[in-house]
Amino acid sequence: MSRAPARERLRALLLIVPLLAFLAVFFLWPLWTMMMAAVVDDTVSRVLPRTAASIVSWNGQDLPPPQVQQALVEDLRQAGDQQALGETVRRLNSAVSGFRTLMTRTTTAVRDEGNAATIDLANLDRRWQEPRFWLALKDAVPPYTDRNLLAAVDMKREADGTVVSEEPGVSANRLIMIRTFLVAGIVTLACAAIGLPYAMLAAAVTGWKRTVLLLAVLVPLWTSLLVRTTAWFVLLQNEGLINGALQAAGLIDSPLPLIFNRIGVVIAMTHVLLPFMVLPIYSVLLSVPRNLMQAAASMGAGPLRAFWRVLLPLSLPGLLSGSLLVFMVAIGYYITPALVGGANDQMISSVIAFYAMGTANWGLAGALGMILLVVTVILYFIYGRLSKSPQVLGA
Repeated sequence: MSRAPARERLRALLLIVPLLAFLAVFFLWPLWTMMMAAVVDDTVSRVLPRTAASIVSWNGQDLPPPQVQQALVEDLRQAGDQQALGETVRRLNSAVSGFRTLMTRTTTAVRDEGNAATIDLANLDRRWQEPRFWLALKDAVPPYTDRNLLAAVDMKREADGTVVSEEPGVSANRLIMIRTFLVAGIVTLACAAIGLPYAMLAAAVTGWKRTVLLLAVLVPLWTSLLVRTTAWFVLLQNEGLINGALQAAGLIDSPLPLIFNRIGVVIAMTHVLLPFMVLPIYSVLLSVPRNLMQAAASMGAGPLRAFWRVLLPLSLPGLLSGSLLVFMVAIGYYITPALVGGANDQMISSVIAFYAMGTANWGLAGALGMILLVVTVILYFIYGRLSKSPQVLGA
């Protein structure tokens, strides 16, 4: 009797293998790669393995012992991958300015002297007498680092291990991150203010009226995001249809600034993300009995009181679900703020794209992506707790 259930479980497991493989390849593996890029930094240790092994014992005071300097000379002499050596020099130069010329001169001299020659780095270049270059080398050799995560929030680790904020003007990641959450919150509130009454209206009517209302939500959802954003780019211009209609109606004398600013970003993102708010609320309202509002009215409750005490609590699961969807999608938006917003309206996704494609700084791009992932997971757990709370849902 025990073999039959075992075969059924094995058959069920085989049926979900394609799904598990799909999730592993297209969901878990990219996330794992992003997180590893944020915390793994083996650029220097791969090219300078002897130096990495010997400099660990250096206490960071004065200059490192001769065996550390000799290990660096040997590593530079044996380094055959020029691309990897270039990445190492770029990594060190980002920590201490001047490392590029120092390493280039040292590498050239080491290779010109031959394998048997003993080289005194201090005589070769006086900068090797400065501890800050050796400290930067010591900080760069560990394979795991929190440098990218700290830089993502405009912080850094000093030579003594303390974590401090970056100097003003060096980085603006924290400001852009706050701006991203602010814009996402405003868009979520705007979608809730429009989506809740719209979903109630769609759930209240029947027949062709409901079909038209739902098509008005679904057709934009089926349309390409780039097409919708481009349409708003045309509509919001000074000579666009909105300003033209307002001027033709005599409501304004000069065009309103609706594009390349925060107003344009909020308007366009609210329209693009509105279906993610309407559909969850609508699906919840369909399960609410129609006679509840009539029963509340028969017991003396006015329309507003019946809405506040009966319909709104019952629609909260859909409202919370829609708000979570809109906010999570909004914090990762890229195309709409890039086309409709101005220089001060770019969101964190634009910064990630800049680090990934503009400067090839995959570590910092991964760190910023990890922060967005953590925020999304926290919001998901908050929603999970709220959705199980009968007090919040008015049950």
